[in-house]
Amino acid sequence: MIKRKKKNKQDNPFYDPSLKKRHASANRFKKFTLTSLVFSIAFLAFFLFDIVGKGLPAFNASYVKVDVTYNEKTIADSRYAVDKQYRTVVSRAWLRDIPNLVKANPELMNTTKETWVLADDQVDQYLKGHYNKLKDKNITLVDELYAQGLIEKRFNTVFFTNGDSKIPEYAGLYSAMIGSVLTLIITMVVAFPIGVMTAIYLEEFAGDNKFTRFIEININNLAAIPSILFGLLGLAIFINLFGMPRSSPLVGGLTLALMTLPIIIVSSRAALRAVPDSIRQAGYGLGLNKIQVTKDHVLPLAFPGVLTGSIIGLAQAMGETAPLIIIGMIAFIPDAPSMVTQAATVMPAQLFTWAGMPEGTYIEKTAAGIMVLLTILISLNTIAIYLRKKFEVKW
Repeated sequence: MIKRKKKNKQDNPFYDPSLKKRHASANRFKKFTLTSLVFSIAFLAFFLFDIVGKGLPAFNASYVKVDVTYNEKTIADSRYAVDKQYRTVVSRAWLRDIPNLVKANPELMNTTKETWVLADDQVDQYLKGHYNKLKDKNITLVDELYAQGLIEKRFNTVFFTNGDSKIPEYAGLYSAMIGSVLTLIITMVVAFPIGVMTAIYLEEFAGDNKFTRFIEININNLAAIPSILFGLLGLAIFINLFGMPRSSPLVGGLTLALMTLPIIIVSSRAALRAVPDSIRQAGYGLGLNKIQVTKDHVLPLAFPGVLTGSIIGLAQAMGETAPLIIIGMIAFIPDAPSMVTQAATVMPAQLFTWAGMPEGTYIEKTAAGIMVLLTILISLNTIAIYLRKKFEVKW
């Protein structure tokens, strides 16, 4: 049997001594990136689990079935609307709202009706097994009522129909949601047309000169600066200089428009740049001028990318808090605004305020509000992806 002589790697003219180290380095880098990905997913999962675990209880509220009396005495002092033993377990805010309830339903006057009344926040926390400040006699009363079926948990409609309140169980997101909608409408009405037109001019019509390059550099820099600086700019220009009403959706929308403009311009220019030059050359070959080529051929093809960038910019603006705090949109605003010049707050600022409250109900509602805000932001991003896929033209 003939034994073959082993070839030495060093005798191979194509052998690279550093190849083994390079392969080891590549494997280490691969493991490092995989570990980073696992840690990122684990952190995101922990964050979502924590938020959902704390926020889900806020979507249920406790109600107590008691006899409620509607007459002149109870309208003057709503404490007398229920029996004395139940005053500590029903919501003070609900009792204070009795005059409005009678005004809306005059047939209730001079009657006593068995009604499901919103429970006090401490009762709600006790029934959910959380820390509470109920006294022993109140705990005994709540247990008796629960055993008799006179206390039950229902979907917390108050969370979506009420504005902010100093009484925890009566606080809701309604006024903040209306303020957010009005603010975002102003933002898009201002930022979208200006941003898209600026991108079209810079990409299709502006010449390559020092002034254009100066504008481009500054737009890119504006997209990277901290958002709180836009709040200072909005405070200086819109409130101090032009005297616009503080804490209004008008000022908030204009401030967020300044912040969103660079994002829309950069994303719109990228979408316009992605359209092949052959489309433009074909239009010129048919005798079209530059405006006709841009309006009828380039812009329709780039529109999915423009729309996607605009929606993503809108989603970022919706989650901003710092610039709105500077212009005063973090104030206590219990009523929803009906005009863009009225005082208002927005969802992120509302959640920021609740997060600093010591009551457990506010902590629950903060987590629930984050869930609502995340749902809206994810929906906006999903819509952006869908519209891009639907209207995207491949060439």
